[in-house]
Amino acid sequence: MAQAIVAYLHFLSIFVLFALLTMEHVLFKSALEDVERARSLIRIDMAYGVSAVLVLLTGFARVLWYAKGVDYYLKNYLFHAKLSLFILVGLISILPTLTFLNWRNTLKAGQLPQVAPGRSRLVIMAIRLELLLLVIIPLLAVLMARGYGIIGG
Repeated sequence: MAQAIVAYLHFLSIFVLFALLTMEHVLFKSALEDVERARSLIRIDMAYGVSAVLVLLTGFARVLWYAKGVDYYLKNYLFHAKLSLFILVGLISILPTLTFLNWRNTLKAGQLPQVAPGRSRLVIMAIRLELLLLVIIPLLAVLMARGYGIIGG
């Protein structure tokens, strides 16, 4: 039963992660329309970070105690690719996160943050790249679960 619960929590946290990133993409515009939208982006980005941590924790629980065992994952290049893509998504997400966090003082003053057009394009492209990479990860997971990717196998 514990294995099923951890797997469920892992999948649920992945869905939440993807939904939150999609919300960021929809809500972020170069010309912010209101203060509440900017505040929402900060909250959504924080929840996105929490969900990413939950994905990692539940994923590592599955690797260590459930599923196919540590040896299977460590000897599977698709697992390494999947984990590497997830880390890359995390690194890419630094740009939007820093952008949103830099708005805090402006928002506390009740003002609408201004985003330079160049920065806006970078944030939008970063979010889109995160979404694209996140879509690839389940494909790697499915292949890995079917026995592909074993090093020396």
